[in-house]
Amino acid sequence: MRTRSVTALLAAVFTALLLAPATPAAAHNSLQEATPARDARLTAAPTQVTLRFMQGLNPSFTTITVSDAGQRKVPTSAPAVNGATGTVTIDEPLGNGTYTVAYRVVSRDGHPVQGSYRFTVADPAAPAPSAPASAAAPPSAAAAASAGADAAGGPDAAGARSGDDGPPVALLAGGAAAGLLVVAGIVLLIARRARAHRTDH
Repeated sequence: MRTRSVTALLAAVFTALLLAPATPAAAHNSLQEATPARDARLTAAPTQVTLRFMQGLNPSFTTITVSDAGQRKVPTSAPAVNGATGTVTIDEPLGNGTYTVAYRVVSRDGHPVQGSYRFTVADPAAPAPSAPASAAAPPSAAAAASAGADAAGGPDAAGARSGDDGPPVALLAGGAAAGLLVVAGIVLLIARRARAHRTDH
């Protein structure tokens, strides 16, 4: 009798377990929606980043950051938490480029969740990045004037040419004068000899 009672009790418990509705396991928190969206390509820079999660967030343990392509953090406000949504306001306009949103949140049940994603700003009206000063700086006016004077045969070039031409001209003039003196001496010597010859006769 007692064996039958135990068997009937076990059968009743087993049947109750089979017929009881299944209780889903507690799901961990996860990111459900992001603005800007993951891998978005925007033609206008955003002023806020909003992340919506599956479960409510603990405001004391919610971190949302934005970094540029050089991994420098963009200035933003502290996250404003409203239930399962966290929002940061971007304090300065974003230029064209790729940005990374990183988040670390803690659900109200104490489970931490973290992750990151990227978006790109490609505003056609934004100015192009400026070239480095060393590459874009034009030559100084003095350097340009000096280069122009040298190329066009300016005073420096003319002086150099006149200095180069000076020694040959002086040598030629000196040689011509010496030659004239030699010729004059020969003529004078011949004249003296002729005069002496006539005196002897």
